[in-house]
Amino acid sequence: MIPIRDANPSRRTPWVNYSIIVCCAFIFLYELQLGRHLEGFLFEYGLIPARVTRAEIARHYALVEQIPPFFSSMFLHGGWLHLIGNMWVLYIFGDNIEGELGHVQYLLFYLLCGLIAAVIQVITNPLSNVPTIGASGAIGGVMGAYFLLYPHARILTLIPIFFFFTLMEVPAYLFLGFWFLLQFYSGAFSLISHSEQYQGIAWWAHVGGFVGGMMLLFVFKGLPGKSRRKR
Repeated sequence: MIPIRDANPSRRTPWVNYSIIVCCAFIFLYELQLGRHLEGFLFEYGLIPARVTRAEIARHYALVEQIPPFFSSMFLHGGWLHLIGNMWVLYIFGDNIEGELGHVQYLLFYLLCGLIAAVIQVITNPLSNVPTIGASGAIGGVMGAYFLLYPHARILTLIPIFFFFTLMEVPAYLFLGFWFLLQFYSGAFSLISHSEQYQGIAWWAHVGGFVGGMMLLFVFKGLPGKSRRKR
């Protein structure tokens, strides 16, 4: 299912959300011009679990060198589809969460969701030497908060039915719930499968971000009001 838009106007101009999207876009354009140096750039600023968990590797890095990739990795992307897909979902769902939390709290919320997702990825795939990159974990947190705040908001969705596609409005709880279950199932399967289709995606970072976003919402906002949950 591909989200097209939500019928849920934002309460304020989402300047932070726009800034994150622009920042990710500019960093990706920078990646494109790196050429043969791109791999080294991704290994330096992407999150490599084994660099944290394996003592023989970790001892070569100071703490101040280990921390930045937990944050910088969420602003890197591996291709146009990766970037556009993530930024489109953030554009659809992020404005409402920023409207709820305010600009400064939303930025902190977003970064913490990305941090939680990164930690979960390290825990679930501790020996990986492959850089984990992408905003999906942080965006998963935004989606988790949206799931709690606006479960009945209508999401215009492109849905494949056999060989055809149809547009349909579905409630947010259905769209986001299906997305979460897909990430959870894929993450569980990745633990027992050697297929590159499952091993090459940080499924548990998505799951961790989504759950982390719901938990952080209670910290930042408390329980959402009954009237707001009906939107």
